[in-house]
Amino acid sequence: MTTNTNTTTRNNVDAGYETSKFALGVGIAMAALVGLWGTASLVSALVTNGPVGLVKAYVSAVVGM
Repeated sequence: MTTNTNTTTRNNVDAGYETSKFALGVGIAMAALVGLWGTASLVSALVTNGPVGLVKAYVSAVVGM
């Protein structure tokens, strides 16, 4: 006589931890992209206007003239 046995395995997943880990990864990636974009913009402005022109434009933007 043969007997059938059923075995069950449970895998517990902490969904909150996994979601937080994913969200943190996405946030870090977006921050890196924003930083790279800002650096590229600053380098572009330096190449186009030069350091003196960039400082003049910055002061003009801050003062509002």
